Amino acid sequence: MTQTISSQRIHCCSGHRKKLDARVPQNEIAGIYDSLSKIYDIWGKLTESRARSRALELAEIQNGQKILEVAVGTGLAFYEIVKRNPNGTNIGIDISAGMLKKARKRLSQLSEANYELKKANAFQLEGEDEQFDVLINNYMFDLIPFDQMDAVLAEFKRVLKKGGKLVLVNMTIGERFGSGIYDFMHRVSPRLMGGCRGIRLSEKLKEHGFNVQRREYHQQCLFPSEVILAKK
Repeated sequence: MTQTISSQRIHCCSGHRKKLDARVPQNEIAGIYDSLSKIYDIWGKLTESRARSRALELAEIQNGQKILEVAVGTGLAFYEIVKRNPNGTNIGIDISAGMLKKARKRLSQLSEANYELKKANAFQLEGEDEQFDVLINNYMFDLIPFDQMDAVLAEFKRVLKKGGKLVLVNMTIGERFGSGIYDFMHRVSPRLMGGCRGIRLSEKLKEHGFNVQRREYHQQCLFPSEVILAKK
């Protein structure tokens, strides 16, 4: 299911429910996802695949572009990015060695593919300013405390070209029946949810000067996701 949400409704809805902040320290995230890497593909395909596919549609990848995926995970999206951009530059980063190992195995199925996978941190991206046409980020901001999001968004804005696309997918605050179960699970045991909790990021993007062109709500197996397309 897909729903386009206006910025006015985003603001109104967010005011009706207390925001959950991240409760797992950032220095523990890599270890958690090293452990989850063995089973993450099952979770990703059951609960996140529709939102991830929609993000790739909105990215409208053109062969020859320079693309960065931050928090590449097991490569579920990165595999499709590389297939769409065989003559371009494809860079995927993650802080989890376990997730990267799975991503490398998945990408090895592509012959003569042009890509680079490496361990790196979203808070301090490598490379020059304004170098990427597209930056894609799936299910990472829902792990980051609100007061640390600004540093990451500043880095995203720095490395994107003027007019470049930022495509984000986050666990979001549920808007349909049953979706609240995941925030309940986070309250009971944040590590059970891999540290994720529901957020809405459109207003924060606007604060950083991004032009938010689209925000959609998707729900799969009750799991709520937002897909955002913004431009620098």
